[in-house]
Amino acid sequence: MNTSETTPVPDLTPAARAVARLLDPISDDQLGGPTPCPDYSVRELLAHIDGLSLAFRDAGRKDLGPTTGTDPGSSLPVLDEKWRTVLPQRLEELAEAWRQPSAWDGMTQAGGVDLPGQVAGRVALNELVLHGWDLARATGQEYDPGEASAAVSYEMVKPSGDDSLRDGIFGPPVPVPDDAPLLDRAVGMSGRRPDWRPGD
Repeated sequence: MNTSETTPVPDLTPAARAVARLLDPISDDQLGGPTPCPDYSVRELLAHIDGLSLAFRDAGRKDLGPTTGTDPGSSLPVLDEKWRTVLPQRLEELAEAWRQPSAWDGMTQAGGVDLPGQVAGRVALNELVLHGWDLARATGQEYDPGEASAAVSYEMVKPSGDDSLRDGIFGPPVPVPDDAPLLDRAVGMSGRRPDWRPGD
């Protein structure tokens, strides 16, 4: 069965472009600053976003190899010196790859894990939403990936009967009011504090 035709799939474009809009205002002085990801400075967070853009772009294209077969946690990511021009292009390529119906069909691979395209695309979108939020908070910028993207992220991170995708990836949920914006609730469910600021 072609699930891409029977199951609505999300559009990664709004979230990818929301992350891309954060890049130009980042100064070189901010690259060493902290982020909501304790192990990452802004520099390393940018490198991680670059790496996941490559990995999930190739996962969507079913172009499996080193970019899709490497565990992103195996080493600290290193930022490409040309990130200001390379990263926006890779984010656009990521979104384009998942605009193709074939990306959502069958199996693919990301982070060394084999998984259905239907799952991989949503994981990619969740990565964009949450790490875009991390980057925005770390650099003092406004951020809006869109309500539809936030909804997918929330569904990905909320506890369920099968938390295999949460284990080892997200921390314990942080309490957030039920009437908080959906993005804040997704952030809280991922183990982040929605009120995080540099220096916390």
